[in-house]
Amino acid sequence: MAGPERRRQLIDIGRQLFAAKGVDAATIEEIASTAGVTKPVIYEHFGSKEGLYRIVVEEESELLVRAITGSLPDDAKPRVLVERAAMALLTYVEERSDGFRILVRDAPPGQGAGALSSILSRITARVEHILADEFAARGFSAGDGAMYAQMLVGMVAMTGQWWLDARSPDKQTVAAHLVNLAWNGLTGLQKEPRLVDGPEPS
Repeated sequence: MAGPERRRQLIDIGRQLFAAKGVDAATIEEIASTAGVTKPVIYEHFGSKEGLYRIVVEEESELLVRAITGSLPDDAKPRVLVERAAMALLTYVEERSDGFRILVRDAPPGQGAGALSSILSRITARVEHILADEFAARGFSAGDGAMYAQMLVGMVAMTGQWWLDARSPDKQTVAAHLVNLAWNGLTGLQKEPRLVDGPEPS
C-alpha cells in the first residue's frame, strides 16, 4: 500500500477505534493489528497514538465546521439560518457518527477544552455575524446578538448530541421541531412543524 493510502487507512481505523473505546482505551497495538501493520509504521506516519488522534480530531473538526458554516450564507433569513444549521449538523452526525462521537467525548492531548466547544465557538461567531443586521434592525444591542447566537448554536449542538444515539425520529422531523422551538418559542409551538427550506420528513 502506498504511503498516502496507508496514512488514510490508519486515520480511518484510528477514528473507528477512538470512537468505540476512547483515546485512552484504544491501544497502538490494536490500531496496528487492525491495519495489518507493525507499530513502527504508525510512528512513522504520526509519531505516536496521540499524534494519530490529533489528526483525526483536526480532520473531523474541519469537516463539521465546513458543513455548518457552508450552509449559512450571509443573506440567510433567521429562520432559514436555524433550519440549515440544524440540518447540516444532523447530516454530519448521520454520515460521520464516529467523528462526532470523538468530538463530543474527548479533548485532544494538551487542549483544556473539548474539540466540540472550540468548533462551536467558531460557528457561533459566524452566526453572530449573519444575525447582526437583523438584530440591529430590531433595536437589539450587539451584546444581545452575541448572546442569542450562543443560544441558537447551543440548542442545535445539544440536539445533535442527543440524536447521535437516538436516531428517531428522522433528521428532518428533528430539525423541524428544533426550529419550531427556536422560532416560535414555547408559547407559540405548532403541533406539526414543517421546514420551509428543505425536504419533507421521510
